[in-house]
Amino acid sequence: MAIETNQPKLIEEYEKVRRREYTLITDLLDVLPKINNVPSELTSQARDALFHADHPFLMVFVGPFSSGKSSLINALLGTKDLLDVGPVPTTDRVSILRWGSDVERMDGGGDVDAVFHPAPILRKVSFVDTPGLESVFERHEDKTRRFLHRSDVVMLVMLATQAMTSSNLEYLQKLREYGKKIIILINQADLISAEEQETVRRYVLDQSQVRLGYKPPIYMVSARQGLAATHADGTRDAEQWQASGLHQIESYIETQLGDVERLRQKLQTPLQIMQNVNANALRSLRADQSVIDQYQAIRENLDQQLAAQKREQEKVVREVNQEVRDLFNEGAERAGKAIDEVFQFSRALPSVGRGLAELTGIPRLLRGQNAPSFVLAAFQKHQGFEPLQQIPQAAAKLGPRLEGRDLQDLDSLVGYTQREINSLPATIQSKVIGTVHAPVSYDRRPLQEIAPQLERIEADARSVEVENFARAARSTLIYVAVYMLIVVILGVALLLSGIGQTDPQLTIVLFVVLVGMALLGLAFVPVAGRFIRTRYTNRLLKLQNQYVDTLSKAADKQIEYGMRLRSDSVAPLTRLIEAQTAIQTAQLERLRAAEQEMAQIETELNKLGKRTVLGVTVR
Repeated sequence: MAIETNQPKLIEEYEKVRRREYTLITDLLDVLPKINNVPSELTSQARDALFHADHPFLMVFVGPFSSGKSSLINALLGTKDLLDVGPVPTTDRVSILRWGSDVERMDGGGDVDAVFHPAPILRKVSFVDTPGLESVFERHEDKTRRFLHRSDVVMLVMLATQAMTSSNLEYLQKLREYGKKIIILINQADLISAEEQETVRRYVLDQSQVRLGYKPPIYMVSARQGLAATHADGTRDAEQWQASGLHQIESYIETQLGDVERLRQKLQTPLQIMQNVNANALRSLRADQSVIDQYQAIRENLDQQLAAQKREQEKVVREVNQEVRDLFNEGAERAGKAIDEVFQFSRALPSVGRGLAELTGIPRLLRGQNAPSFVLAAFQKHQGFEPLQQIPQAAAKLGPRLEGRDLQDLDSLVGYTQREINSLPATIQSKVIGTVHAPVSYDRRPLQEIAPQLERIEADARSVEVENFARAARSTLIYVAVYMLIVVILGVALLLSGIGQTDPQLTIVLFVVLVGMALLGLAFVPVAGRFIRTRYTNRLLKLQNQYVDTLSKAADKQIEYGMRLRSDSVAPLTRLIEAQTAIQTAQLERLRAAEQEMAQIETELNKLGKRTVLGVTVR
């Protein structure tokens, strides 16, 4: 891009700001098409801003057909035939006139042509020639309006003999919407008297105040006189040029639109476009906040439902585990009563007899390796095996209860999810990936795989622990029987020793001691029973903990599987919610970042061309 100035530092500052604008616009062009409900014209305006940031200062000539736009540009460039002129529309294309070392016309594709010319004035500005606003080709008018977004200054051209027609008033009103600087050129001023020129100028000024809200510069000009002022050798008749009024445009470019002002205005134009685009995009995005809120409400509802369903499943596990614990505890309680019966003090003497019998080994030979009959009889009497036999049935309830709850919840979730998807806007529904449906199969393996482990623990509880208790009971009774046998032998020995005849008092003492020893042996029976009961209960509770722990771990896996089924069934909706929320959040962050960047660029623009003294910016 050719920027003509004798201030290298100014150009450096300009380029720095321009690059920031270019990056900003490029980033916004990436995000704008992705925002829902953003009008396509906003993206078009952003592309215009990108075009603007990469082109020289644009002075756009607009006006009704045959108002002399092309003739005025030809006169300013000092050429009579660069742009076609005529009584009928000569083109339906926009022409951008830029500086070039040679005259060249390039078809830019689409609606815009680039025309290069070595006129010095084009080093500072580029002229844009547009189709007539009142052209019989209605589509010309649309092209001209679209191109106004790119303008830095708009030159509204009207004929002196047709100033402020209803169409011109309408154009003034519409130009106001673009927020552009407007200069009004009243062409063919040479066809009316000086007095009439002043009348027309005042009328146009008053109407502009009404339509624009301010009084724009108004230049009385003549394209015919301007063309006549330029000789064939390129020299210019100064007096005739002055009479044409075109010197006012040159003066505006050379003085009023000096280097700093021109460059600042050049950068301000795309910035204004992007501020407008960004503000509209933010409004569109915030208008979708209700949709985001709806997304979040759906997601929160789903999360709450899933959490509640998981709690219900965990409650089922706790109930089954408690039932298993209760059976283990009841088994331990009944076994304790059986043990107490075997080792109660009132039955100490029969217990000693059983111990003596066991000492002979005859009962063991008769029953083999089985538990002593008196032990089994005590367990059967107190139904010690019944609670332990009910444990498999209690544990077996867990699988069907979890599965039934899973399938019921899945049906409810699928119905809810499908209803929520159907309630979304059609544009959002089209973004759903996958279908919402309940699973076609159910995996029961987590609970099935632990069956052998549970069976081993159940078998240990029913038989191994009873066998351990029986061995402990047999050993204890044998020890007591041996002890009592020793006491009896000592008593017999005392009687046979004849001590009673020689020392009756000593005999009484020894007899009392032996009786005490016998009573002590009998008293040991219930003490040993309590010890055996405690050990049996502790071992049974240890098996209980192993059983419940094994069941709980498998149940956790089954619940995890069920929750995964739930998540998979609603995944199309949750993925959509996560994606749309993330997208809109990211879009909002990018637009806010762009807003901040625009504010910083505007600050830099205000500093453009100013000197800094001790940290203070001065002109």
